Amino acid sequence: MYLCVRDMDRAVGFYEDFFERKAAVRDEIYSVFLIDGFRLGLFAFEKVQEDHSFGSNCLPSVSVDSLKELKDKIRNLELCFPLTKIKDNWVVEFVDSEGNHVELTAPVRARQEIQS
Repeated sequence: MYLCVRDMDRAVGFYEDFFERKAAVRDEIYSVFLIDGFRLGLFAFEKVQEDHSFGSNCLPSVSVDSLKELKDKIRNLELCFPLTKIKDNWVVEFVDSEGNHVELTAPVRARQEIQS
């Protein structure tokens, strides 16, 4: 999967901070993160004069292990869907540095989390 970005340096910096790891490949057109066997690309579409429409009908979804970790990850991010308990998961959506919407989830583990 890849996300379209307008500013590669800004996007790589955002995701290096978010994933707490360096990009496996850093390039002005296409950079890559390897995350537990998953490949996330960042594509600088404007540098190759490609058109792109941003939308919210297909969201990358990233899972973390706990509500605490989820809250830590979103502390300084712009949210576009508030932290909500949906069945057995906490779900939130944020806007990345390039305007892409990304979902972040964590399992509900304890009764206390429901009241948090």
